[in-house]
Amino acid sequence: MFPAPKVPEVFLLFWIVKLLTTGIGEAGADYLGAISIPLAGVIGLGSFAIALWLQLRSTTYHPVRYWTAVLAVALFGTMIADGPHVILGMPYYVDSGIYIVALIAVLTWWQRTEGTLSVHSIVTARRELFYWATVLLTFGLGTALGDTTAIEMGYGFDWSIGIFGVLILLPFALWRAGRLDATLAFWASYVLTRPLGASIADWLGKPAAVGGRGWGDGPVFAIGLFAFAGFVGYLTVTHSDVEGAHAAHIAHTHAHDKVTLEAHND
Repeated sequence: MFPAPKVPEVFLLFWIVKLLTTGIGEAGADYLGAISIPLAGVIGLGSFAIALWLQLRSTTYHPVRYWTAVLAVALFGTMIADGPHVILGMPYYVDSGIYIVALIAVLTWWQRTEGTLSVHSIVTARRELFYWATVLLTFGLGTALGDTTAIEMGYGFDWSIGIFGVLILLPFALWRAGRLDATLAFWASYVLTRPLGASIADWLGKPAAVGGRGWGDGPVFAIGLFAFAGFVGYLTVTHSDVEGAHAAHIAHTHAHDKVTLEAHND
């Protein structure tokens, strides 16, 4: 058992960095794929294997290890989501359906095995394996969903940004209203960050002829990496995303403990 959860505290900066990784993964996969698909595959698989190995072999949370693993999953997840469409000609909506089934299967297996899907419970090696399997599938599903709306449904990148920008607020709103469990709200939002971030990256990087701003995938990839390094560096120095360090989490924990104590006294 780990001394503490091996995942960061979930607060605003968590979602900002997560959104960045999705855009970097999209732009990076497209940039490398344009150079050489085999090269992109080697880099994607290699970075995924190395980053995840470094993360899994540790026993404590560290921002650089964790977020590098997420970034590698973002890159690799984009490639495995695009692969069936590019190589086999599979429609993105079929790809999305396969990922939905796979994600539900993994979450069900995780819940039945561990009794919880909470990210605050990642304190054993088995739970961490479930966590990263889920993360990989969310990236694949999010990629396929974004391509479905932008390409196959013809909404384009700008409308896709609007669609997923609204959808990602729904789990939070339902959670705040007491209509959705916090864990389910987290995973729903986690899935939706992928198509939102990817749509933003495509809108910035793709040529104007296909609805983009024409910056180029390479520059978007580089800018994203620069911003990513800055945020992760900040988290590393401040330790503000260590489990329990964030004020909101501490307040929530104290409130929960108070309710539990009062119920026990009654």
